[in-house]
Amino acid sequence: MRILAIGDIHGCTKALDTLLEAIQLQPGDLLITLGDYVDRGPDSKGVIDRLITLHQMGQLVALRGNHELAMLKARFIYEYELNWHNFWGKETLLSYSSMPGKIGNLKDIPNDHWHFIENLCVDYWETDTHFFVHANANPNLPLNKQSQYSLFYERFPSVKPHVSGKVMVCGHTSQKSGKPVNIGYAICIDTRVYDQRWLTCLEVNSGRVWQTNQSGNLRTAWIDEFLVKLPS
Repeated sequence: MRILAIGDIHGCTKALDTLLEAIQLQPGDLLITLGDYVDRGPDSKGVIDRLITLHQMGQLVALRGNHELAMLKARFIYEYELNWHNFWGKETLLSYSSMPGKIGNLKDIPNDHWHFIENLCVDYWETDTHFFVHANANPNLPLNKQSQYSLFYERFPSVKPHVSGKVMVCGHTSQKSGKPVNIGYAICIDTRVYDQRWLTCLEVNSGRVWQTNQSGNLRTAWIDEFLVKLPS
């Protein structure tokens, strides 16, 4: 069984579709998406549509990201709605609007999309050798004791080896280089697809990496090619 992790998608369906075609998902494979499906890119609705289908197939574990948290808060709290709309939400609402080119509103988002984000997405996932979070984790606490700040907002450069001894795979801290960062005990695969860079998928057991972009391009590598040795 392959365990495949995909970094922050941010409404980039062209890159996602190209990536799914490249990895050729097989029965028994497990796909883990690390959150931030909405905002920034042009087709948040299309991304959620695809993820719901994968979840219904029984092959997807979808994590929440801080952008999904912001979207949920916007649904229930008016002040958050204004903030989300002004900073991130315009592209998302455009993708849901029934009138092309016109910004829609939160009522345009279908109930199954809200259900997916609120009830089917999870805050973290782990296997015998790896754990998966959106942003980061306090190295001294088990995953079920993590703060919201650590899981959804803390940046990658502060990461330390986790008490579990497992390798952390995360997104959130976007890499302007378009390349993943591998420091051995932690790997960041948010490679800034929305900014004309790359969407990254890592197969955690073999270390194979696929990257695609919104132009439909594909490139491959191995995660050890991105290994960074930290100062001792």
